[in-house]
Amino acid sequence: MTETGIQDQTGWRGSRDVWLAAARTALLEGGIDAVKVQPLATGLNLSRTSFYWFFKDRAAILDALLDEWDASNTAALVEGCAAYAETIQEAVLNLISVFLDETRFEPRFDMAVRSWAHQSDAASQRVRQADDRRLAAIRAMFARFGFSDDEADVRARTVYLVQIGYISLQTRESLRDRMARVPAYVKTFAGAAATDRDLARFRARHATGAPEDDGP
Repeated sequence: MTETGIQDQTGWRGSRDVWLAAARTALLEGGIDAVKVQPLATGLNLSRTSFYWFFKDRAAILDALLDEWDASNTAALVEGCAAYAETIQEAVLNLISVFLDETRFEPRFDMAVRSWAHQSDAASQRVRQADDRRLAAIRAMFARFGFSDDEADVRARTVYLVQIGYISLQTRESLRDRMARVPAYVKTFAGAAATDRDLARFRARHATGAPEDDGP
């Protein structure tokens, strides 16, 4: 492609990433009905026809949104489950870290996609596939530390469904409150208490001190 062609695609027509970012913002702020070509074009101050340089139709950008969601939220959870840990308690703390870090696992994105799934068979299928993949990763994490298949499954569901409950209920807690509950969550999920050393490393990772501190 010529230099002029590249400028055309990243200049007045926008770019694929620009259109996708606008669609993501629309989804988060207004739900799936807000993700339509003309409103996106108006918001970007671009022509409607510019959209079709990057996406065949509205369905294509919706597919791209689901791909982005899977590549961010689901991938972050899977990576957290596979992260190095010497004990199951440490492994559970790795997973909790993913849920606490909204730059890795964004609850609003998950909530928006799950709401969308109530209106779309295609989105519903992608959510089911993602849930299956996430649960499989958590089960594998427990199995890695010697839990039987049945127990790994129940513990995985306990961890995951608690988190999905937080998302579905749109629960908002201060970092202080969430950190204060972490030791009890670890004991519940793992069946054994985390060590002081594990908890100290965990708190340092999230830039906070003891649970009673206000945090950043």
